[in-house]
Amino acid sequence: MIWIIGLAGSLGAALRFLLGQIIMNRGGTLAGFPLATWLINVTGSFALGLLANLHEMNLVSHSIWLICGVGFCGAYTTLSTFGYELITLIQANKIAIAVLYMTLSIVLGILFAAIGLLI
Repeated sequence: MIWIIGLAGSLGAALRFLLGQIIMNRGGTLAGFPLATWLINVTGSFALGLLANLHEMNLVSHSIWLICGVGFCGAYTTLSTFGYELITLIQANKIAIAVLYMTLSIVLGILFAAIGLLI
């Protein structure tokens, strides 16, 4: 099972990279706001919330939860990039954008996870 979770994680990481590149090639930031990471983390929060709900309702097996939730979503979303970009904004003295990025990431990440859980 661990190898399947790892494979799903590699697919999540690859999709994160691909989507990040697509978003960055189309403008990627809004006045310095790290749009790619933010969109990926919010959509990943929604997917994880939806999977958790399906798992809790016994509509998704524990194995699928581990593969898709732990493996794919765990690698698709990225707290480390969020942290790095937040520190980079602070170091660049873009405090307002840093606070907006942090607040929207956390609040909307939780909100979208909750929406996924409630669907």
